[in-house]
Amino acid sequence: MSPAEEEKSLPLPERWPRASKFALSACAAAVAELVTFPLDLTKTRLQVQGEAAVHRNGAAASQVVPYRGMLRTAAGIVREEGLGKLWQGATPAIYRHIVYSGVRMVAYEHLRDSVLGRSEDESFPFWKAVVGGMSAGAIGQFFASPTDLVKVQMQMEGKRKLEGKPLRFRGVHHAFMKILSEGGIRGLWAGWVPNVQRAALVNMGDLTTYDSVKHFLLLNTPLVDNSVTHSIASCCSGLVAAVLGTPADVVKTRIMNQPRDKQGRGLLYKSSMDCLIQTVQGEGFMSLYKGFIPTWMRMAPWSLVFWLTYEQIRRICGVNSF
Repeated sequence: MSPAEEEKSLPLPERWPRASKFALSACAAAVAELVTFPLDLTKTRLQVQGEAAVHRNGAAASQVVPYRGMLRTAAGIVREEGLGKLWQGATPAIYRHIVYSGVRMVAYEHLRDSVLGRSEDESFPFWKAVVGGMSAGAIGQFFASPTDLVKVQMQMEGKRKLEGKPLRFRGVHHAFMKILSEGGIRGLWAGWVPNVQRAALVNMGDLTTYDSVKHFLLLNTPLVDNSVTHSIASCCSGLVAAVLGTPADVVKTRIMNQPRDKQGRGLLYKSSMDCLIQTVQGEGFMSLYKGFIPTWMRMAPWSLVFWLTYEQIRRICGVNSF
């Protein structure tokens, strides 16, 4: 058998390992996103509630809604906009995770196995896991930032309708084209700096924690590489990711949702640092953790669904465990 014929006879994951891992992680992320998306929508609405910069720029008193917590916000969306609106923006969110999760998972495994390298006992030192997780998250989010921008803006369409404002988009494609026509290519990457910062922090919590906890359990406890170990590691990763990523997520959401002039410049915030300072000065430090509960409640099941699905898909397709 010639080398070419031998290569063709290999299973798909062995012929195109990175492309296969990209596809597998994208599938797992799509499942996790659909299951937990209503919590993401609730989190986004909470993060722009009581925005100090909006009040300073002349928001009408009638448009200022009283603060509502997570459950009241979710119930209000269902009552005022309909049950289906809990999934408003789900399509660009899935697009985002196909790009984001696919790139970050492939990047992390490449960094872990080829660039940074494991130790002789197959363990991965914590500092290397931190570097790998932050780098993989930043790379993945940079490529996925346009889809995240569309997702955030579409999630706010229901609120605009309730406030009597005209809807900005007819759908995902229209949102992409409108943002592109108004702000150019740069407009699609509005808010990418806090977005990448958030992704680096979240992945330091998610990828680093999952990988470190999982292999710690395998090396130091009687647990084996099964769903129990995956569940414990994923619950830990969701909590750490929420704690580290929520402040940057609040800044990212506000920058992406702010109105812009004809040149694509934000009218409320000059930069992510300006948004951070205005938020803390106008609303207090804890405003950076607006939406923390739904963020955590989303990240915990998201991590659980994603990692369990991802590990099982890898096993079924004959790919080694993560």
